[in-house]
Amino acid sequence: MASVRLQGITKQFDGNPVLKGIDLDIADGEFVVLVGPSGCGKSTLLRIVAGLEDAGQGSVEIGGRECRDVEPAKRGIAMVFQSYALYPHMTVAENMGFALKLAGQPRAEVQARVARAAAILQIGHLLERRPKALSGGQRQRVAIGRAIVRQPDVFLFDEPLSNLDAALRGQTRVELARLHRELGATMIYVTHDQVEAMTLGQRIVVLNGGRIEQAGTPLELYERPVNQFVAGFLGSPRMNFLPGALAGEEGSAAHVRLPSGAVLRVAADVTRAAPGAPVTLGVRPEHLRVHDGVGVEGGIPGTVVLVEFLGDATIVHVQADDVPGMIAVKYRADEAAPEQDDRVLLAFDHAHGHLFDADGAAFPRAGLPA
Repeated sequence: MASVRLQGITKQFDGNPVLKGIDLDIADGEFVVLVGPSGCGKSTLLRIVAGLEDAGQGSVEIGGRECRDVEPAKRGIAMVFQSYALYPHMTVAENMGFALKLAGQPRAEVQARVARAAAILQIGHLLERRPKALSGGQRQRVAIGRAIVRQPDVFLFDEPLSNLDAALRGQTRVELARLHRELGATMIYVTHDQVEAMTLGQRIVVLNGGRIEQAGTPLELYERPVNQFVAGFLGSPRMNFLPGALAGEEGSAAHVRLPSGAVLRVAADVTRAAPGAPVTLGVRPEHLRVHDGVGVEGGIPGTVVLVEFLGDATIVHVQADDVPGMIAVKYRADEAAPEQDDRVLLAFDHAHGHLFDADGAAFPRAGLPA
């Protein structure tokens, strides 16, 4: 296995910048997920690591070796695409071993590697079948097995689960996590699905507009997003954002005045901002609670407009007074939730609030480790 280092990577298409100076170090054996909206440059960055795209500037090192001028087949990588790209006239075993056969590997070695990969992926009983006799999940496992047999230094995954239904995506996520533990391999995984990113990545790299917004563990990004984009991208339902203005501070808490006139406390260090400065309050749906009536001091008044029952959870959508858009509140399935058209007051523990300045940068959260 090998580490990967990217320094100053840029890329343009028809004069339009797609990557704007990417610096990223990936440790040997690490599982890193590149996540972001469509067009953020994550797949282009993966293809530059693979050698399928040339970087405009910057360096690509794999295992300490500069690879910008090294052809893809000699980089020690194997790539799994969204499309399975299996040969329909070949059996599973022939598909998995085809690259080794082309490389002139002895037949016994090819068979041994195919058998080992099939055992890891639990598809040994499928080796004599052809792709048309396989389900979507089985075809994707074959595509992954084709990468495993090459024994690469680095595995690259480009949205490999996008063609699977929800149940198969969940099952295959588990299998990929198990595969990483068994192989101890360096893996770089691209997705636009924040659930895949949170469940698979040891470290998540959030990209936006060709730049890295933040890199860290799933918990770090979820609890301490550096800006409003990262805060809103990770989490389902997404974080609620409410516009307001600083109304002062008291110890480790900031006071935020909402358009309704309500003043809420948030555990944030706002010493760099002046009173009256525009800010955005962020609260995740699971940290909000609804109170009957309007008798709770410092709450957000509003009306329930929709209640979604999801089986394991209930999502209550509230139209807050004088606040654009709706606010989502997440309940466990066994918790009592209000009903549509109820007048309610929203409240939260001030330690669970996030605060962002006019440019979207997060204020440090008071009382949390740096």
